[in-house]
Amino acid sequence: MKLRDKVAIITGASRSIGRAIAIEFARQGAKVVVNYYKNKDLAVKVVKEIQNLNGSAIAIQGDVSKEAEVNAMIESTLNHFKRIDILVNNAAIDPRKEWNEISGEEWDRVMEVNVKSQFLCSKAVYPSMLQQSWGKIINISSVTFFTGQRNYVHYVASKGAVIGFTRALSRELGGEGVTVNCVSLGAILTETEREKVGTEERYAEVSKKLIEFQAIPKRLTVEDVLGTFVFLASSGSDSITGQTFNVDGGWIMH
Repeated sequence: MKLRDKVAIITGASRSIGRAIAIEFARQGAKVVVNYYKNKDLAVKVVKEIQNLNGSAIAIQGDVSKEAEVNAMIESTLNHFKRIDILVNNAAIDPRKEWNEISGEEWDRVMEVNVKSQFLCSKAVYPSMLQQSWGKIINISSVTFFTGQRNYVHYVASKGAVIGFTRALSRELGGEGVTVNCVSLGAILTETEREKVGTEERYAEVSKKLIEFQAIPKRLTVEDVLGTFVFLASSGSDSITGQTFNVDGGWIMH
């Protein structure tokens, strides 16, 4: 198991990609903190799934865009597990709206959840990682930063900021045994996407269009991206930092 006895915090882990990362990290031997914002029942379900795998996990509620709640989550994690080795900054929101209809309030909220949260969580786990001279911070961006995307201006801008944040923070922490990398995800098939798309006919239409962009002509599932996260969380990536990995079926190449 590549993450044996490591302690990992995954933000926004009650469903979708965050949930899948949490369960896979547990399979790899990590002790997992399942952070959630609102849906306690889903978070507790993830914890039970991990426990059924003979893993160790706890669910901690917290709005990761709020510094006090982030600090409380870190305190609870240290009280329970005594250390923090891995942080996956997964929590994000992606409202769709024409750019000139986006209010200042909505813009700020997207930036708070998608960017500020990554800064706050990274800052909060830093003392623990510094103490042990080892840590892994994995931020999540999106292929939309590279493609640009209509009706997504605030989301795309936030995901570009994540890449810049990753590069700058890696310079700060490189001499302290802490790596900072970014995973830029393409169109990943999740239950959240299915809910947003709606009908089966519309889903088939969207899937066909997405596949046409990719070098690998298949819809990617959460299982297709987990290996990248495990690698970046493990000692096998100790010499890699400041990098952005596109996991998108060969949609964007650079």
